[in-house]
Formats: sequence, structure tokens, C-alpha cells
Amino acid sequence: MTRKEKAAMIIRELEKLYPETPVPLVHRDAYTLLIAVLLSAQCTDERVNKVTPELFRLADNPFDMVKRKVADIEAIVRPCGLSPAKSRHIHRLSELLIERHSGIVPADFDALEALPGVGHKTASVVMAQAFGVPAFPVDTHIHRLMVRWKMTNGKSVEQTERDAKKYFPEELWNKLHLQIIFYGREYSPARGDLSRDFLTAMLR
Repeated sequence: MTRKEKAAMIIRELEKLYPETPVPLVHRDAYTLLIAVLLSAQCTDERVNKVTPELFRLADNPFDMVKRKVADIEAIVRPCGLSPAKSRHIHRLSELLIERHSGIVPADFDALEALPGVGHKTASVVMAQAFGVPAFPVDTHIHRLMVRWKMTNGKSVEQTERDAKKYFPEELWNKLHLQIIFYGREYSPARGDLSRDFLTAMLR
């Protein structure tokens, strides 16, 4: 089976399982999504969603966030891990959004990636889910499954993203990356019982 044939099967099977793809991170706008995605690094979406209501009561826009002490932000986001760095990044990127973009999250990859704590994956999530710009954010679930499905060689996340964009239609990227994440969580965990991972078996 060629990679193009595999891609067609993946699309078909995932559409059956997940015709709807709600964004896992609870947010109200591009800014709250940006903060939630930043917090999700090495942390589960479930835990982030427990933390962000309190954080956004403290401040849900950059103008209010810069008025808060970094220590107050850190006290709230501590359960997400890496809290000293994440709290500093949240405060500083809020300052930069005001200084560079009038407090508005830019719909631009380069501008987003210039913000502290915002890498390519975070920028891709924001571009896809807040602005509807075609992107293919690659998290651990997607990287693992693309390797298992032999859709990429697994050398790097960057290569996985290139291969995903090569074999999957651009108009499906924003939905498909969420479908693959949902599938990985439900059927193909990194460790443990893989007996439910029927898609990997089909693609051999």
C-alpha cells in the first residue's frame, strides 16, 4: 500500500470515528487559546482546562495580564508543570502583544513564533484553531502514529509535519490533525494495550 493509499484510508476511517472535532482546549478567543496551548506543553489538555478558568478570572487579555505579578500567575499554573518558565512567558508575551500588535494576537506564523514560549507547534495550533489558516501541528500522538502507519520515517517532528502536509489534502489539515490526536488517545496509547489500534493493523 502506497502512502497516498494509506492517507486515503486514514481520512476515511477517521471521518467515520470523528465527524466532529471540537477543540480540546477550552478558550474564548485567540489570546486565551494561545495561553492554553502554551500551558499544554508537557501537560494534558484535561489539566490545562482545570487551571485556565482561574487564570482567566485573574486576567483573560494581555492588558490585564501585564498588571499581574508573575508570582501570581505561577501560583495558578503550577499544576501544569514548568510553571516558572510558563508564567514568565505568559507575562512577557502579553507585554509584547501590546508593544508590537496593539494587544491583538497576530494571525501570522513568524509573529507568533517571535513570542516567548511560542514554538512552531503552538503557533500552528493558534493559526489553525483560532484563525482557520491551514496548518498541521504535530504533537506526540501525531508523530507516534505517523511513524506507526509508516507515513514518515520518524527522524524528526519537522519531517513528520512535511510528510503530513505532502500526503494529506490541505483543506483537511485543520480537522485531520485533531482526528489523529483523538484516535491516538482513544485507540493507540504510547504504552499499554494496543489491541484496539485497528487502524495501524489495517495499514500494514
